[in-house]
Amino acid sequence: MDAAVGLPDAWSQVRAPVIVPLLKLAVAVCLLMSVLLFLERLYMAVVIVGVKLLGRRPERRYKCDPISEDDDPELGSAAFPVVLVQIPMFNEREVYQLSIGAVCGLSWPSDRLVVQVLDDSTDPLIKEMVRMECERWAHKGINITYQIREDRKGYKAGALKAGMKHGYVRECEYMVIFDADFQPDPDFLHRTIPYLHHNPEIALVQARWRFVNADECLMTRMQEMSLDYHFKVEQEVSSSVCAFFGFNGTAGVWRISAVNEAGGWKDRTTVEDMDLAIRASLKGWKFVYLGDVQVKSELPSTFKAFRFQQHRWSCGPANLFRKMLLEIVTNKKVTIWKKFHVIYNFFLVRKIVAHIVTFTFYCIIIPTTIFVPEVHIPKWGCVYIPTIITLLNSVGTPRSFHLLFFWILFENVMSLHRTKATLIGLLEAGRANEWVVTEKLGSAMKMKSANKASARKSFMRMWERLNVPELGVGAFLFSCGWYDVAFGKDNFFIYLFFQSMAFFVVGVGYVGTIVPPS
Repeated sequence: MDAAVGLPDAWSQVRAPVIVPLLKLAVAVCLLMSVLLFLERLYMAVVIVGVKLLGRRPERRYKCDPISEDDDPELGSAAFPVVLVQIPMFNEREVYQLSIGAVCGLSWPSDRLVVQVLDDSTDPLIKEMVRMECERWAHKGINITYQIREDRKGYKAGALKAGMKHGYVRECEYMVIFDADFQPDPDFLHRTIPYLHHNPEIALVQARWRFVNADECLMTRMQEMSLDYHFKVEQEVSSSVCAFFGFNGTAGVWRISAVNEAGGWKDRTTVEDMDLAIRASLKGWKFVYLGDVQVKSELPSTFKAFRFQQHRWSCGPANLFRKMLLEIVTNKKVTIWKKFHVIYNFFLVRKIVAHIVTFTFYCIIIPTTIFVPEVHIPKWGCVYIPTIITLLNSVGTPRSFHLLFFWILFENVMSLHRTKATLIGLLEAGRANEWVVTEKLGSAMKMKSANKASARKSFMRMWERLNVPELGVGAFLFSCGWYDVAFGKDNFFIYLFFQSMAFFVVGVGYVGTIVPPS
């Protein structure tokens, strides 16, 4: 009885001097981060409108005349630079034929094209299938080599680095990277190489991704909305304003001399592509983004694959920021404006603040203030700013505007994993260098029949699909919603109930493509 009476007394004694000030501080910090994110989004919107109105297209800013044998008939195919195409793979049973076939179909003189299939597969059967596919194209006259390593040291970065050590690479001037699920159009090289060929200051030409399975499920539609904003706005603005953006790891063409000058591939983080891009930029090299050159690719359509991908994409940049901050600050080859852009816009706001504020503010701080009515959150911080940010994000995918409500809820759910990964990267904790290859399904799902499993198997698969963190956050938000119904005044329960339902749906595994048992 004394313990029951003492608990409310202890709460009342701690509430005013400790809980209220700490919660007010947390609200102030989250509001500041929201303002920073809002200003960054507003800046991007203003710049992209200016870019469109002024017509600052890459072909107007750089020379990009097509390369042709007609320029010097005596040279013939020697007029074309030698291009190395690398395809890193790891147990890509479903998509290896698509990527190899698309690369071998590139319209470039066969004697000026070298294709490397860098296979780190651990499944002997898949390795044999990939090797035979390479031999099949070699018999057709394609200069294609099948490369394997004794171990997976460095993962993708290690494979790419090993591929660059072969003697024949010294004859190549440019290199192109395509992940195993990417399928370039035949004219890809003709549309990208001229920018590098005619402009010696350019190190990288990045193409846009086009998603072949965007309509597969609601989760892929949500991914498309986020990535379209990244490609149509973020990379377009960065390319136009300061000729710098993060290399996406695939569908890009590099000048090999720039890669070598920057120090080559490094495996110190899980974002070896971003690492190389920043080091090359700090050497003074320029990047060009070509939004109208699109390469077909596949979005992860299972929640497990998407979650691992987002962990890598969130943890890696935060860890790289930790490792490179001092190097960026002390660099003497680039302007202060470019340093500011890389540190503030590229890293701090987009890679750290955006993840942390989404989860902490909307899934922890706002629900917690319901129990502490002394702490007030202004409407501009919890309603107006988030609404404007959401609308600005929607410009990338106008066809999905009607899905904005679901996109908000899904992004808030994923912010749980992104925030956790960001903190792991900043603190360089245990999973900072964890690398899990994103699973691709290719056309496998269309070929499999959804046979009914037994009740016991369904029960076991249900338990296997449970995501405990999402269920925990969902229960917290749901309880906050009921407390707000009973005692609150700000009507936060409307948002809390919807958001808790989103966490519950993800928590029980009903999101993305459900792979039938084999």
